[in-house]
Amino acid sequence: MGRIGISCLFPASWHFSISPVGCPRILNTNLRQIIVITVLAAAVSLLYFSVVIIRNKYGRLTRDKKFQRYLARVTDIEATDTNNPNVNYGIVVDCGSSGSRIFVYCWPRHNGNPRDLLDIRQMRDKNRKPVVMKIKPGISEFATSPEKVSDYISPLLNFAAEHVPRAKHKETPLYILCTAGMRILPESQQKAILEDLLTDIPVHFDFLFSDSHAEVISGKQEGVYAWIGINFVLGRFEHIEDDDEAVVEVNIPGSESSEAIVRKRTAGILDMGGVSTQIAYEVPKTEEVAKNLLAEFNLGCDVHQTEHVYRVYVATFLGFGGNAARQRYEDRIFANTIQKNRLLGKQNGLTPDMPFLDPCLPLDIKDEIQQNGQTLYLRGTGDFDLCRETIQPFMNKTNETQTSLNGIYQPPIHFPNSEFYGFSEFYYCTEDVLRMGGDYNAAKFTKAAKDYCATKWSILRERFDRGLYASHADLHRLKYQCFKSAWMFEVFHRGFSFPVNYRNLKTALQVYDKEVQWTLGAILYRTRFLPLRDIQQEAFRASHNHWRGVSFVYNHYLFSGCFLVVLLAILLYLLRLRRIHRRTLRSSSAATLWMEEGLPAQKPAGTL
Repeated sequence: MGRIGISCLFPASWHFSISPVGCPRILNTNLRQIIVITVLAAAVSLLYFSVVIIRNKYGRLTRDKKFQRYLARVTDIEATDTNNPNVNYGIVVDCGSSGSRIFVYCWPRHNGNPRDLLDIRQMRDKNRKPVVMKIKPGISEFATSPEKVSDYISPLLNFAAEHVPRAKHKETPLYILCTAGMRILPESQQKAILEDLLTDIPVHFDFLFSDSHAEVISGKQEGVYAWIGINFVLGRFEHIEDDDEAVVEVNIPGSESSEAIVRKRTAGILDMGGVSTQIAYEVPKTEEVAKNLLAEFNLGCDVHQTEHVYRVYVATFLGFGGNAARQRYEDRIFANTIQKNRLLGKQNGLTPDMPFLDPCLPLDIKDEIQQNGQTLYLRGTGDFDLCRETIQPFMNKTNETQTSLNGIYQPPIHFPNSEFYGFSEFYYCTEDVLRMGGDYNAAKFTKAAKDYCATKWSILRERFDRGLYASHADLHRLKYQCFKSAWMFEVFHRGFSFPVNYRNLKTALQVYDKEVQWTLGAILYRTRFLPLRDIQQEAFRASHNHWRGVSFVYNHYLFSGCFLVVLLAILLYLLRLRRIHRRTLRSSSAATLWMEEGLPAQKPAGTL
């Protein structure tokens, strides 16, 4: 006869048993139904709550992971742990026209996923300050004495050597990259300077420094590095984790047969300095671009993996920076005014009483242009619209379609699904005086610029003295703010053909409270193969210690599976007891009937 026995070992042990035969028939039926329903309900409930708990747990972990990653970028102000042997270092020297700066970067061991890039960030000293140092003059000043270049750059390398742990020197790559100042030198002088660096530095320093680590980079390379640095800090090279993230479909170059991949939308950059203006953004594979305007590269550590292959359009326009543009504008009005005076016999602008009326200067301000011993006197009229009209010819636009400044070809931009960041003059024009940096709105910007230009200079000076403008705004900024606002507007909308209702431009000085230098993109690109070393080491460790990597989620699944197996076994056992009980009742009824008829009782089927 069947009996169900259940016991449980808790701090207070308990035991009970149920005999189906010992209970009334109605009670037996209800009890069996209750037990079966209870077991099924418990199994379903357990399965449901297991799924919910695991989903919530790992959904929360994913969100927390993303939040922590972005928080690390925003609050990356902790001192670098130089005692951690798993921290690696890299050094980049930016040899510019006015001086040279050294940047020390660091990153932890790669996580082993070939789809992920190195998590490079700026090294910080014990006082939590970025490890950066600048010296003057520019390296191009040693064009006639290249033998002195090593002595010139030694203070920077000594500075880096003091911060990078001594044990890490031999595996720390050093890159010396020269920009604008060196580009204008003859190739022979460039070569002499680089030769001195390559010869002397390995004698005095143990950094990883090969022939390819010192070079003069082009404006195109510099633009690509800046694009890489910005998008890295923005997290645009990471995997898609949220449904609301902006994405694009990309056909990878060289893989015509493969389908388009979906990845995060990258941001374009606009950078207007004092001398030049630069634009860089990703373009699709289907767009034909001249090689001198296109950079195609793979940021991944595996050349066979195409997830991080990018095609970036980069164009640099000399003479289109804010200060250079103002100089070109003054040269033009000086030459035109002098010529008109000669032809018409007038003295316009040659005396303070008869100044040239400049629509690009604030109202009633006085200024002068001096050339070849002559002086042209100016007085501002503060007419923003007339200023824009006056400077439009300086864009050098052509009648051809898909061209930008100077008639240079510009690939089409899908404006509805695009995002750009504007740096340097784009930020200064919108923030320093107008106090509207950040999200750009053309209508609001033009209104603010018009109001500023039309304001009398005496009132602007009074506001300046009261400290109503940005702390680093000076009188030079106030004087030429009207011109530069008009110039920025024309370059953006007429030169680069952005519609006036474009709302995806952010003007910025920093990204996540950090000033992003092109040197970050340079070291990201030049160290892109280093993760292969960590991946190989990780694979070796994993082959010797496979089970340590079992995560918490599998323990949850294992527990839930075992619990469901036990419940199923109990259910099957109850069903078996029910069949045995019914068979016993039928046998008892048959035996009773045969005894009443005087027949011998038969043995139950299956018994011996």
